[in-house]
Order: sequence, then C-alpha cells, then structure tokens
Amino acid sequence: MTFKHLFCLPLILVCLQAMPQNKSLQATKTTQPPKIDGSLDDAAWLHASLATDFIQNFPQSGQPGSEKTEVKILYDDNAIYIGAMIYDDPALIRRQLTARDGEQRSDVDYFSVFLDTYKDKQNGFQFLVTVENVQTDAKISPNQQTSFGEYGDKSWDAVWQSKTSIIGNGWIVEMRIPYISLRFAKKQVQDWGLQLMRFMRRNNESSFWNYYDPNVNGFANQFGELKNILNLQPPPRLSFSPYVSGGFRTQPVKGNNKTTWLKRGGMDVKYGINESFTIDATLIPDFGQVVSDNVILNLSPFEVQFQENRPFFTEGTELFNKAGLFYSRRVGSTPSGFYNIRRMADANPNLEIIKNPSVTQLINAVKFSGRNKKKLGIGLFNAVSSSAHAITRDNITGLETKTQTSPTTNYNIFVLDQALKGRSSITFTNTNVLRSAAGRDANVSSFDFALYNKKNIYAVTGAARYSKIMGTKPYDGYSTNLFFKKIKGKIQYNTGVLIESDNYDPNDLGFLLRANKVNYSGTLSYNQFVPKGNFLTYNYTFTVRYNWLYKPYVFTRLEPRLSGFWIFKNFWDVNFTAGILPDGENDYFELRTPGRFVKKPYYWFNAIRGSTDSRRKLFYSYHYQWGWGKGSGYPFSYYLASMGFRYRFGDKFTMELSSERDEEYGQVGYVFANEINGEPIAGRRTYTDVNSIWTGQYNFTSKLNLRFRGRHYWSHVTYRTFHNVSPTTGKLIPRAFNTAIPDPNENFNVFNLDAFVTWDFRLGSRIILGWKNFLGDDEFIDGAIYRKYLKNFSQSFDLDHGNEVTLRFIYFLDYNQLKRKY
Repeated sequence: MTFKHLFCLPLILVCLQAMPQNKSLQATKTTQPPKIDGSLDDAAWLHASLATDFIQNFPQSGQPGSEKTEVKILYDDNAIYIGAMIYDDPALIRRQLTARDGEQRSDVDYFSVFLDTYKDKQNGFQFLVTVENVQTDAKISPNQQTSFGEYGDKSWDAVWQSKTSIIGNGWIVEMRIPYISLRFAKKQVQDWGLQLMRFMRRNNESSFWNYYDPNVNGFANQFGELKNILNLQPPPRLSFSPYVSGGFRTQPVKGNNKTTWLKRGGMDVKYGINESFTIDATLIPDFGQVVSDNVILNLSPFEVQFQENRPFFTEGTELFNKAGLFYSRRVGSTPSGFYNIRRMADANPNLEIIKNPSVTQLINAVKFSGRNKKKLGIGLFNAVSSSAHAITRDNITGLETKTQTSPTTNYNIFVLDQALKGRSSITFTNTNVLRSAAGRDANVSSFDFALYNKKNIYAVTGAARYSKIMGTKPYDGYSTNLFFKKIKGKIQYNTGVLIESDNYDPNDLGFLLRANKVNYSGTLSYNQFVPKGNFLTYNYTFTVRYNWLYKPYVFTRLEPRLSGFWIFKNFWDVNFTAGILPDGENDYFELRTPGRFVKKPYYWFNAIRGSTDSRRKLFYSYHYQWGWGKGSGYPFSYYLASMGFRYRFGDKFTMELSSERDEEYGQVGYVFANEINGEPIAGRRTYTDVNSIWTGQYNFTSKLNLRFRGRHYWSHVTYRTFHNVSPTTGKLIPRAFNTAIPDPNENFNVFNLDAFVTWDFRLGSRIILGWKNFLGDDEFIDGAIYRKYLKNFSQSFDLDHGNEVTLRFIYFLDYNQLKRKY
C-alpha cells in the first residue's frame, strides 16, 4: 500500500461513517414459538439475531440513543414474534394508561415495530405497545398526512398479541403478529423492510434502529431490512366478527317523546385469498355507536365535510383514497329527500312525521385489496344501500303518505396502484355510482403519478381526472394538476398549477367544495432539523397563491403569506403566520347566481398558535387569529380565539376542555333572491360562533375504559344592512332594509353528550355500552332574548333532550383456532 493510499484511508473511513447505512437483520425461523408473557426466557430467543445501536431522530438527531435497546425477531408459519429488552431506570419509566391508539401526548413510554412486507419503500404496518401493554396499530402509505410522532393511519385495527413487564433494569415487551394481520407477496425467500423505534417520554426522545433522518423526505424509504424469510407456509386467513346490538332512542318531536327500539345483528368477515389479497365484508352493518358529528350553522354556498367515524370505512382504505376521490360519508348518507320532508312538516302544523330515516341503511359492503409480488396494488370496493322512505300523516284527514327519500344505490371503486423504483408510483382510480330507476348515475376516472429522482431530492407529481354525470341532464368535466418539488435539504420548494373545469363533479362518491378554478401556487421554505441555539427545530415558509376562475378566465384572488414555526428546548412550540389579500377577492360563488360575483374587501391577517410542554400535568394550547380590511366603502374585521386545556389527574384519568370563539364584523354574504327579478341580495352581517368541547377518559385497565365527550356549539348572526350587487364591479349598492321577508337572523344551538364504556375482553372481541344525549330537532332558543353565549348554554339544559342507550357485543372468531379446537 502506497503512502497516498494510507493518507486517503482515514478520509474514506470518515466518509463511510457519515453516509447513512441501511442495517439488516437475519430472520430466524423457530419450530417452538415463544410464549407471549413479557419474559425473554424462552429458549427460542437464544438463537435469534440481535438488533441494537438505536440512533436518535429527536431531539438530538443523529446521536446514539441515550439508553440501550435490544430487539430480537423470530417467525414461523403462523406469525412473526418480536422481543425487546428496553434498558432503563424503572423509577424513570412513564406509565400512564391510555386508550388504544392514544399514546401521543400522553405520559407513557412505548416501543414500536414497522414492517414493509412488500419492500416497496412506500407502504407498511406499524405495531406499537406502551409500557402498560396498550396497543396501537396503523397502516403506512405514501399519501398519509401525519403529525409529529404519528406515522400512519391509526383507524386501522388488527388482531395481535402483546405483553409487557417491568424488571430491575428496564422493561420488556413481547409481541406476536399473526399473518392474518399482514399481507405479503408469495415468494420462497422474502426480504421485508424493518424499522424499530423506542420512545422515552421524560425527554421526548425518539430513537430508531435504522437512522430516520429528518432531512430526508419520506418514512418507509428509510427502513432497514429483515432478510431471508424462508418458505413461509401461512395457514388460511379467515376470521369472523359477528355482532348483536340493542337499545332504545327517545326523541322529542313537537312536544312529545317518541321512543324507538333499536335492535340489529350482523357480521364482519375477513378472508385472505392468498398471502397478498384480502376480502373484507360487512353484512347488515350497524354504525350507531359513533361519536356525534360536529354540526355547525353553515352560511356558505358549500356543503360541510364531516369526519368518518365508522370503523369499516376508516380501516384499510388508504389505497381506495390515494386519488382523493373517496369521501366515505357518501355511503349510507342522509337521504337526499330527508330535509324536504322536515320542511313540509314545519310548513304544515297538521302534518305529522311518522317515519323519516336520517341515514340510508347499508345492505352490505365489501373491500378487496392487496399487492402482488410485482408491487402492483389492486383494490375493489362495493357497497349497496337500500332505498329509504318517509311516512307522513295528515292529522285532519288521517291520510298517511309514503314518500321515497333515497333510491337503492350501488357504490363502486376500482384502483390499480403500481409502486415503482424508489418512492415513485402511478395510480389509476375509477369510482362509479349507480342509482335505481331514474336516479342520477356518476363515473369518475383518475390517473395519478408521483416520480422521485434516484437521490430522493426532487419530485414531480400530477393527476388527470374526468367526471361524467348521467341522468336527465348529463354533463362532464375534468381536473388536472402538475407540481415540481424539491423535497430534501434545508431549502425546499414546490410550484405548480391545479385546473378544474366548471362541470367537473366527483361528489357522488368524493368531496369537492367547488370546481371551476385555476390555482397557481408556489412555496419556498427554510428548514432547520437539528438543534441550534435555543431551538430544537424551526422553519420559515413563504407561500403565494394566485387564483383565477376557469370559466370565464377571470381573476379571483392573490394571497401571499409568510409563516414561521419553532420548537424550543423546553418543548414549547409556536407558529406565526402573516398574509394579505391586496386586491380582496372576487367571489363568484357566494351569490348562488351563475356569472355574478361580489367584491370582497382587501384585508391583512395574522395568526399565532402554539402549545406548552405536553409532558406536564397541565397542558395548554392556543390559537389567535385576527384580520381587518375595507371594501365598497365598508370596514371589515374578524378575530378568532381558541384555547385548550388538558389536565392529567393521574395515570388513569385525564380531562380536556377546548373552546373557540370566532367573530366577524361586516362580513358580506348572500341573503335572498329578489322575488320579482331574481336579483341576488347581499347583506352585511355580524356573526359569532362559539364551539366548546369537553372530553374525558378513565382507563380502569389496558382493556377497559370510559370515554365521554360533550359539545355545545352556538352561532349568532345579525344582519345590519341589505345591498344590491353591481353586475359589473361586484360592489355593494345600498338598498332599503326589507323587514317583510322572513327574518334572516340566526340563533343556532347544538348540544351533544356521548359516553362509551369499552371492554376488550379477549383478542378482537369487545363489549361497548353507549349513551348519547342531544337537543331535539324542534328545540329553539330565542336569539333576541338570549344574545350571549352563556345564556344560550344554560338555556340548552332547559330544553327537551333526546337520549339513546345501546349495548353492542362483538366476538372475534379465527378459523385456525376453531380448526385446532374442534
């Protein structure tokens, strides 16, 4: 070896050390699986390969984990087994009991394993166990939007075993993940992506077995490897979850209490056609025990989007919604004629509603999904809802009338998702809705792509979509977008355009507030991912949005904004945003009249939000926003104040209270259409929204808990002036304040209380006792008398309330267990 080679050798070694090296672990097959008891004394663990030397991701990115962690992995033809020895001082281990999937911002340590079974560096599974043996599981996908500490869709629930124990030098976790909860390609020799994580709450330290670099975009692409899984012969993947539920609902209707008895039975079925593909079916589903929707007073011309809480539609739907065309609340939604029946009854005091179902009953729903060995994901979704009918009675004549409020409907989704090299992928999605008789049918097709360069520094993403509505008035439209992004390093940026034609309509199975737009946007950010000065991390972002109408192609708004986000070394965080609409907004939707727009004022806006150290018993979060402007000679201002408090009374009981107050003065909005010429009439109004939510949770054990949630929402709207609107400039033209029309002022109250006791008495099986309390639909608080929030809140308790009590029993049956037993 020459002197030159000797001189270069240290430099080469330093470079190799600095480069991220993917770790690998040899898989070990066992013929005698370990007992899942929180102990690593089983002989099988002696022969397993060892994973250690964890590296911090936060707060000291790139530094070794502050405490030692050792993990071993075994497998057989039934399951994969994980045993972890997590070294620590037992007196320092955080041990709060939480609900399933509820470890974030809680005072508890945990361990997690991630498996990329197709090794496509895009999709995967997460299995997490806290010190107190509370489980979390999640599906990882490339388009999943996650927050700090969360890596996938936690609405997915699998059936698997875990056990923990605290010993003299730390704590132990053992996990058994059966193949019924996984999907993988059929190969003689398999290599899976593998990541292991340990979290210590006392210093908020996240450390990973294979270094997870915050400078690198993506998560599953930074896994290590579990190598040489040989000759897997998994048993049939077939399980049943039959259920029965019963209860009653009392609801005040026009001063009388109406009681409805609730009884239902059905079953969920999971069948693994092979290692890769699974059918999930629900027969005669019951979705009664879900949290009440956050109903609001909607003054906008657009519908309100509600969160999905039904398990069948939240679990494992990441493939079906990769193109953003699946709003599952369309399936089993409120019948289209439901509110027409209520309006008829309100207008006729002699008309009594005997029956008016608020949801359409699903007959069945089926999901087929998986990914083959060539990394092609295939998804099929079908659901059928029955027709809905309302029955009304004329109390004078005694005549009863049956009216169809929704036809029988068939919903379908078909997806092909090809994972390419690196993180790239192409996806085809088709959604189809068919309604019986002369009902409206719809079809939407989409081609989406995401292309990343080899070094994962740059990306190009885009989509082309086409919608076709069929019925008495058919029409079609399209949507397309293209974006170029720099996704790695301290300086990142993206720029692109979104175009949606005036007749693009995916809303029979998707959700789109409005089409008819051309939006240009650009973002530039500076990101500091490792600690510097007083901060653990921070970033600055500048964004510009420049929006036009598609037809006609006219300007609507220009919005530049600047924001900064900082996490301090004491784990407090703050985010500040400032922006402006220098030319206001030409709003072509508010007046509900084609071709007409209202000129909204220019305005500045600022916002600040943040939170304190969530490790403390008392945790506080806040959000303040304010803005002001002037247009058409009229001033405009608004502010929003939101505060949240959480107090942890101990390791079992936690309570939270949040309240948000939103006030706007001089807001311009549609009021009514002139009866003579149909001219839209606008009004300047003052509105106040207050939304208060109180939640609590008491965990008796890791398998038994009580959760409750109370919400009161109040909206008060007062119109100050009425205006005509110039058809050429969109400016307001004063007109007389018309008191002859129905009073447009609003005083709207919503009250809900939900409480659930959940007992997971065996794997996959549970009993749920639920209670709901709510204001009756006909209950009204006079806004002229009760003009303040607290008055409305207190009055809400004096009105008639409805109640619903239900008991649900779900039992999990695994075909393989039944086979062995009988």
